Amino acid sequence: MSRIGRMPITVPADVQVTIDGKNITVKGPKGELKSVIHPEIAVSMEAGVITVTRPNDKQEIRSLHGLTRALVSNMVTGVSTGFKKELEVNGVGYRVSKDGNKLVMNLGYSHQVIMEEIPGITIDVPAPNRIIISGPDKQVVGQFAANVREKRPPEPYKGKGIKYIDETIIRKEGKAGGKKK
Repeated sequence: MSRIGRMPITVPADVQVTIDGKNITVKGPKGELKSVIHPEIAVSMEAGVITVTRPNDKQEIRSLHGLTRALVSNMVTGVSTGFKKELEVNGVGYRVSKDGNKLVMNLGYSHQVIMEEIPGITIDVPAPNRIIISGPDKQVVGQFAANVREKRPPEPYKGKGIKYIDETIIRKEGKAGGKKK
């Protein structure tokens, strides 16, 4: 039995879960998320606890068991507490600001890089070198953070660029000034 798949999911009091056949809807203070469950996997809710079960031990079904439980758990966590990714901008003259619902980044290019908020996330810029991306959907938050980081990934020689706050950049040594003959 899957160790992840068999763990029950406790639903907080302020979260409503609706299971309609293979469709699951989770509503909470941070928003509403919907998902479609694989036809082979069964999801049930009793007394504020969601359980995910599988009919047999085929490899594909075993894989889907743990995946489905993790996705439903992320939905419940997302609408109750939410997810966030923090990014840090390093480099001389590199800075970010927020203009309405747009993220404006000066990253050493000849032009500003502008990204708009997408539905389901919020962008906060507490300092000129920090970006906080938050929202209820873990996948959307992570993908948007990756798209922002992609605009200027950190480079290994000086460490300039956009990196996750908990990411460690392994620094490289520059050219070795070898002897000339």
